[in-house]
Amino acid sequence: MKDLCEIYVRLAPADIAYLKFIFESYETVGFLRTIDARAATLVVFLVPDFADVGRRILDPVSREITLERIERPADLGDDWLVDAVGRGA
Repeated sequence: MKDLCEIYVRLAPADIAYLKFIFESYETVGFLRTIDARAATLVVFLVPDFADVGRRILDPVSREITLERIERPADLGDDWLVDAVGRGA
């Protein structure tokens, strides 16, 4: 996971599935993980070779839905992804 590019975003909870669908349709570009479902905070992990493509995907999507790029949440621990996967997030 160290080599992946991370982009943190916040959007409407109803739009989480849409954004995940978009990235799943580009199989090798990247994937998303929900950090906080209630706050609709996600991280988009981009494969380094396709990071520019992933950023270019986010731009038009942000014109379709409200999508705010944010800084990495300060309260995330180092093992938040492992913890989230273990809880089934």
